[in-house]
Amino acid sequence: MSRPRIVIAGAGPAGFRAARTLVRAVHGRADVTLLNPAGHFLYPPLLPRVAAGALEPRRACVPLSRGLRGVRLVLGAADRVDLDTRTVRGTGPEGEEFAVGYDRLVLATGGGSGPAPVPGPGGHVHGCRDLPGALRLRDHLVRHMESAASGVDAADRVARCTFVVAGAGHTGVQVAARGKPFTDALARDRPARTGVRPRWLLLDDADRVLPELDEPCSRAAERVLRARGVEVRTGTSVVEATYEGVLLSDGEFVESRTLVWCVGAGPGPLTRSLGLPLERGRLLVEPTLQAPGRPEVFACGDAAAVPDLDRPGEYTPATAWHAWRQGKAAGLNVAASLGGRGGSRPYRHREPGCAVDLGGTRTAAGPLGVRLPGPLAGAAARARRLAATPGDRIRDASGRTRDAMPPRGPVPQGLARPDPAPRDTVPPGPSPLPDARGRPPTAFGPGATTPTRPTNRTSTTTEIR
Repeated sequence: MSRPRIVIAGAGPAGFRAARTLVRAVHGRADVTLLNPAGHFLYPPLLPRVAAGALEPRRACVPLSRGLRGVRLVLGAADRVDLDTRTVRGTGPEGEEFAVGYDRLVLATGGGSGPAPVPGPGGHVHGCRDLPGALRLRDHLVRHMESAASGVDAADRVARCTFVVAGAGHTGVQVAARGKPFTDALARDRPARTGVRPRWLLLDDADRVLPELDEPCSRAAERVLRARGVEVRTGTSVVEATYEGVLLSDGEFVESRTLVWCVGAGPGPLTRSLGLPLERGRLLVEPTLQAPGRPEVFACGDAAAVPDLDRPGEYTPATAWHAWRQGKAAGLNVAASLGGRGGSRPYRHREPGCAVDLGGTRTAAGPLGVRLPGPLAGAAARARRLAATPGDRIRDASGRTRDAMPPRGPVPQGLARPDPAPRDTVPPGPSPLPDARGRPPTAFGPGATTPTRPTNRTSTTTEIR
């Protein structure tokens, strides 16, 4: 009799922990396969530090081969799931198609990281959801500060030193909190002729920053942001992004060459393809993390809308901390469904206070509801982050201590786009705002075409057993 086949799609915080939990729970009684486009685990809360040059990129990653011994890794992105034949189909790193059969499936692919849904050319829209995006953002900040220091046109220098962050969740708050000191340091090293200082705006249509956390923690984070010179504007969103700046919902047009899109993740393509009920793009699951009517399908992390048992009618927020905990719960429940010890248990986890690492000694943290002063709050936030990061924690802690030393001046690595190109946005039509560079309107939408590279290769699907 063949052993049960368990397939996990995605190696984010939820997928990684689910795989590690399953290997320990099944004790070799099942085959565990992990599908992921890259061979490493990435801890997303560390990406703002990478973008601000405060952390080496390798510190935000853990090789899957080191952290998941006993798990079979298949490089590739899961594209669709055939629920009737219990098959996951995907595309490998070189475009080859593959198919993997399963007896139990864990969806942990996270939310979608698609284009920013604002009209207008999106050449200045950046993200911070993956390692390449964080590195490109860092190069972009350095390049524009250098251009502002050597530029001749005063208005252009001001626009290059103005940075707009859309979304005041965990990622947006950390990007703004760390980006402002980073660009301030660049301005001190490369002073502009007219003394132009970096300007950062943090926008959100909610009534406060970090709306998913409690109000005292939100107020503490906002105080830190304002103390660092970040302009916080709640109840305000981006209406349009152009080559010359962004149009805000209050009617103001901010001349800027940078828009960092940190609004919550949208629906992922894999969850949309299932044909199962969704809640704002996330797969609706039962408290045991199983899809209704499909007990062999589990979902966790940003891909799942998990009922919050402590707040009936609501769902757990899409945070890395919840994803890490849900990954463990999914792994234990999958093992239980295969005849493991105990039965399936509902996911219930009360957030142990807030902890948002904003860098430096001024941080918003309140573990177990206890409000801590600046240095202690920073230590608590870093300890919590280290506890949720897999791998050799002693090596990681010592490495991050070295990273905290005053770094050398950042040098661009050629990752930033040298010239704005229309991308990342899908508007209903051409931008109504003029393009000051005299470019013709850009074609968007279903009728737009994208040049493709000719190929003579034939498409084949490989079945992975």
